[in-house]
Amino acid sequence: MTSSKGQLYLIPTRLGDNPPLEVLPISIKKVIEDIDYYIVENEKTARRFIKRISPSKSQPSLKLSVLNKYTTEEERNTFLNPCLEGHTIGLLSEAGCPAIADPGSDIVSLAHSMDIKVTPLVGPSSIILALMASGMNGQSFCFNGYLPIDKAERKAKLKSLERLSSEHNQSQIFIETPYRNTKMLEDLSSVLHPETRVCVACDITLPSEFIKTKPAKEWKNNKEDLHKRPAIFIIQKS
Repeated sequence: MTSSKGQLYLIPTRLGDNPPLEVLPISIKKVIEDIDYYIVENEKTARRFIKRISPSKSQPSLKLSVLNKYTTEEERNTFLNPCLEGHTIGLLSEAGCPAIADPGSDIVSLAHSMDIKVTPLVGPSSIILALMASGMNGQSFCFNGYLPIDKAERKAKLKSLERLSSEHNQSQIFIETPYRNTKMLEDLSSVLHPETRVCVACDITLPSEFIKTKPAKEWKNNKEDLHKRPAIFIIQKS
């Protein structure tokens, strides 16, 4: 890597609408104040976040490239060109850590192929925070993303994950679209073995945070309203 190249900073964001510096280190504020080039998922929310972190930063000076499902490979391959010209770029996720369950991983891979230095910054990851608070195996775990929507496929997937968790003593982590949380919990309590442990962690780092681990059978009488609340689910069968 030549010294004239800029580097790519992976900048975590909040998991909800709480004051940024309640959950983010001051080092992120310092980095943001020095960067004008960003790769983001949504320009409006990215600008709002940057303004919350650094109110004095000039918004017109920001140069944002949008990375989402509509971004073409040709467009994506140009996003790091400013680094080749000596500029530092910040990669922002919509929530949590860039490149973790996030399209930013493609940009990080591209940076390595271009011999651009990648620097990850400290910040909240809902996946890791949920695992930390679950009481389940933090030595061996797997993040599975979203499970199938089809009822039969979802049931088969849950049984498969339960079997894997038992065979490998491994925590199995997954997420759901927030408006399907209640249905997911109903499926977990009816499909899994009654003693399989289930952790539900939602609104992590927010005042409304709810994190609870208990056997699947005890979730049948759940009183917590999970509807439309960002949640992480973890299961483990002994």
